[in-house]
Amino acid sequence: MDNTKLFILALLMAFHFGNAQNSEEKMVKKTIEAFFEAFHQQDSMAIRETVSKDIVLQTIGKDADGREVVKTDDFNHFLKSIVAIPATTKFEEKIMSYNIQIDGAMANAWTNYEFWVNDSFSHCGVNSFQLFNDQGSWKIIYLIDTRRKEGCD
Repeated sequence: MDNTKLFILALLMAFHFGNAQNSEEKMVKKTIEAFFEAFHQQDSMAIRETVSKDIVLQTIGKDADGREVVKTDDFNHFLKSIVAIPATTKFEEKIMSYNIQIDGAMANAWTNYEFWVNDSFSHCGVNSFQLFNDQGSWKIIYLIDTRRKEGCD
């Protein structure tokens, strides 16, 4: 095969791989968006549709003494706490950016966010989602976040 044909073949393969990767990134982002849509609607059943049955939830924050700690949350407790938020309380987690990486059936999404309660800023941080492609459907298997009130610019 001459160099011109080899170059064209390489370009076509790179274009095909780039489009496939973009399509998967869009599907990962769609899963995360569906998670937050259900979260804001306090719809526990719709949240369950976006996650694995074995999801792990963790938060990094400060304890009463100001030390950074990792806290693991029970998923069912998380769902109950979301559903129990009074209708008079407006809350919104605003995703500011996405950085998605994929390798086969595994994806990572790093999302900067701001959290607002009754239209007032509460805190900011980063979510790190780990997802698994379960037969064509991306499911969140692990979610850890940071929370802080300073350095949110």
